[in-house]
Amino acid sequence: MAEFLEERLPVDVRMGASYADEFQVEITQTSGGSEYRRLVHQYPVRHFTIHYTLTTADLWSRIIALYHRAYGMLAGFRVKVKDDFSTNANTAAPTALDQPLLRLSAGVYQLQKQYGAGATPLGIGLPVRTLFKPVAGSVKVAIGVLEILNTPVVNWTVSTTTGQVTFAADKSRSITGITKAAQAVVTVGSHTFLVGESVYFSGVAGMTQINGLRGQITAIGGTTITVAINSTAFSTWTSGGTAQTQPQAAEALTAGCEFDIPCRFNSRIDVQHVALNVREAGDIDIVELLNP
Repeated sequence: MAEFLEERLPVDVRMGASYADEFQVEITQTSGGSEYRRLVHQYPVRHFTIHYTLTTADLWSRIIALYHRAYGMLAGFRVKVKDDFSTNANTAAPTALDQPLLRLSAGVYQLQKQYGAGATPLGIGLPVRTLFKPVAGSVKVAIGVLEILNTPVVNWTVSTTTGQVTFAADKSRSITGITKAAQAVVTVGSHTFLVGESVYFSGVAGMTQINGLRGQITAIGGTTITVAINSTAFSTWTSGGTAQTQPQAAEALTAGCEFDIPCRFNSRIDVQHVALNVREAGDIDIVELLNP
């Protein structure tokens, strides 16, 4: 939908404001009092109630102005929750290993955050919030245990309006040799690999220990790449293998970030006259958007 203002609610959802996550559960009750419950989806919907008491100028310029720009309940906007804005323990600095990434298509993944802990009933899995609105500059990404940095080369990009992470186009070369060294030198023939990219190894014969590993490229030659994988104790390479840059099906992808929650007004704003220059904006209801 186009009805979204890429701006944050002027005052953070603060201590004293209230919110609750609601799950869409269909409940059918029989005449005998038995219940049959069905979870429609695993995405919580957050509801906020916020109260503002501000000077007239502040209320009109910061809250009422957004309400009018949004045409009341029509357009969405960002909300930062002071005790739930990070993928790492809600408020800690994000790390690349915080949360699993959801694969959408080859090379494209969705940021998300799981909630709850412990065993999950009936194989449903943990509740998960899709993170559509990451904070610019806060996103970190890892493949396996290797954080994938964007320096000195851009390996991935992220949309701060959709929360989708897109990896650079795949580079793939057949392997014709691998040395046993503290940093393995891999012969791949003429190539376009760059220092700072990482490659995943598969199909290698002899040095089978390298299969399923990913290493960052630390140096390149005309027909070789050097990767940060210690192969000194591996078996000797005999034949075959492929080196690829894009994430593979066997690899686990994770990410971390700070995020805002996409919301819209869910009530009108009733302004009350408190004093000559002070107005109170009653209780303002705001609801999360699951498809902003």
